[in-house]
Amino acid sequence: MKNDASFLVMAAGIATIACTPSLQIPGTLEPAGASLAMVVPAKGVQIYECRAKKSDAGEYEWAFVAPDAELFDMRGKVIGKHGAGPVWQAADGSMVTGKVAAKVDAPDARSIPWLLLETRSSGPMGSFSKVTSIQRVNTMGGIAPAKPCNGEMLGQRAGVHYTADYRFFVQR
Repeated sequence: MKNDASFLVMAAGIATIACTPSLQIPGTLEPAGASLAMVVPAKGVQIYECRAKKSDAGEYEWAFVAPDAELFDMRGKVIGKHGAGPVWQAADGSMVTGKVAAKVDAPDARSIPWLLLETRSSGPMGSFSKVTSIQRVNTMGGIAPAKPCNGEMLGQRAGVHYTADYRFFVQR
């Protein structure tokens, strides 16, 4: 089956990264009964919008809206995208939608948290369709803008650059 073959080729291409010994992932982010299939580096923005705080109508905050990132193979070739949902879509059209299962602060306070997401296939069969969970690790950047959010900026959006490694898992 062509899609399974492309999945295995992609997984083999990332084996070196998957074995990086310096990466310390907290146990709370380890998916049960799953095996690492591939590591997918991402580069893009986390989109925020200036909104009124729910707890106080006179105050404002940057609220997270969605990610917008490209996904790469180990040679730097774009193999997909990551966007609102959240979803991860491969170039072959296969797609998974995620739901946060666990979250820990990133080692760098200037970076978005590390996550474990439970996923389900939400597109055609292909290289991402068998993915059952995703870890977001090695994050750099992406936290809410440092500039103030006030009434004059209400509704304005800002994209904050980030990078991350998305570790895709499949059931054993």
